[in-house]
Amino acid sequence: MSETETQALFSLLRQSRDVHPAAVDAMQRVVVDGLDRHLCRINALAFAARHALDEERTIAAFLHAAQVGIFDISWNVLCPGCGGVLDSNATLKTMQKECYVCALCAGNYSATLDEMVEVTFTISPRVRKIAAHNPHELPMPEYFRQIYWGSGVDLPEDNFEALVDGFVLEHVELAPGEKAVLSLQLPPEFIIVFEPVTHNAQFLDIKGEVTRERQNLALVFDKEHAQSQSIDMHPGPLRIALENRTDTRVLPTVCIAGDVLHELLGKRRPFLTAKRLLTNQTFRDLYRTDTLDVDQRLKITSLTFLFTDLRASTELYERVGDLVAFDLVRAHFQVLHEIVAAETGAVVKTIGDAVMATFPTPDRAVAAALRMRDAMQAMNEKSGREDLILKIGVHTGPCIAVMMNERQDYFGQTVNIASRVQGLATLQAIFVTGEVVGDAKAADLLVTKDLKPVSHNAALRGITREIPIYAIP
Repeated sequence: MSETETQALFSLLRQSRDVHPAAVDAMQRVVVDGLDRHLCRINALAFAARHALDEERTIAAFLHAAQVGIFDISWNVLCPGCGGVLDSNATLKTMQKECYVCALCAGNYSATLDEMVEVTFTISPRVRKIAAHNPHELPMPEYFRQIYWGSGVDLPEDNFEALVDGFVLEHVELAPGEKAVLSLQLPPEFIIVFEPVTHNAQFLDIKGEVTRERQNLALVFDKEHAQSQSIDMHPGPLRIALENRTDTRVLPTVCIAGDVLHELLGKRRPFLTAKRLLTNQTFRDLYRTDTLDVDQRLKITSLTFLFTDLRASTELYERVGDLVAFDLVRAHFQVLHEIVAAETGAVVKTIGDAVMATFPTPDRAVAAALRMRDAMQAMNEKSGREDLILKIGVHTGPCIAVMMNERQDYFGQTVNIASRVQGLATLQAIFVTGEVVGDAKAADLLVTKDLKPVSHNAALRGITREIPIYAIP
């Protein structure tokens, strides 16, 4: 793509309503002048920190940039141990596995959308060609940096190759069908022969007396077997026969699983999770019907739900007439949408005069609820009538992301409880569960605002046990 065409795309991006100019400027500078690796699997939160930008505005800018074709979105399933990318998807629809295996950590994981799925942005090859568009041509260190490890692993900008040399004893590049032999001296360490393309791993526990006799090992790399059993060997000479039976290049690497590797992988940074993106209003607006497959059920270990409803809305229509009531209700919806988005949440749906919204954390939902109540009071003061009385309920817990009625929705007991709690809410009070007030950040927010929740137990329809409910005055 020519420079003029790239400028045209960024001009189009700047016309988007909720895109902040500073975020676009920073993005364009990196696209034009940045290193190739800075345009591969961009961590939107790290990008915001590096350029002193607001996180939510940066996420919105990247989403709009992907919509106009500047970036491609990737949904990457991560190993919670080493931070490696176990699977990469252009959309959540193709994330269909029940279980993901990390050969490097010898662990099996059921993916959740909280911290196991990251969302990254890579420059489109139509805008600028980078080395990672042809990953099988990347040298071994850059393959690990740009392709294998996720964006939450905080890898150093400088001296990266020197650090890799600190834990890599030997490595080789094998073309499809190629064979090779590695000869090396084994130190008394725990060794992993790891291949990052096929995710094959062989563990070697090197201990005991030093031997002068050559030890032998044969490894075959294919896409069917991820070797992970440990073999005991002695310090001394080793001959490894390697064979690539795949149709792509492989990069078998002999690593010392010691302090250097562990320290490198131990440095982590925040990244954009799938959960956070699904609760982002810009994402829901732009990708309303293209998120999940109709048969998918994706787990979220903790999500906060906020339900609202207008008290006595039927009487409102009777009292002020259909036209005035409709305008009031529509204005109230607009205010609630703005508050939800400002508190990093998203409106899932409206049902009559009610709203269902999600937030990544309880404190953001509580902050939104307080702002909603204040906003309704301000609207009532402006009209001189108590027309808009909002009932609000908040609960947090595990749920399942699903596709219902051609839009992304949520299902589970947490959703049911949140809805029932809203049904208990009375005039001016916000009702939340014990799980919400038990959140440290939510509790700090209430203390800061000098609000003391009043607790009582309540029986909820469809829930067998009474649960503690807190009214925020």
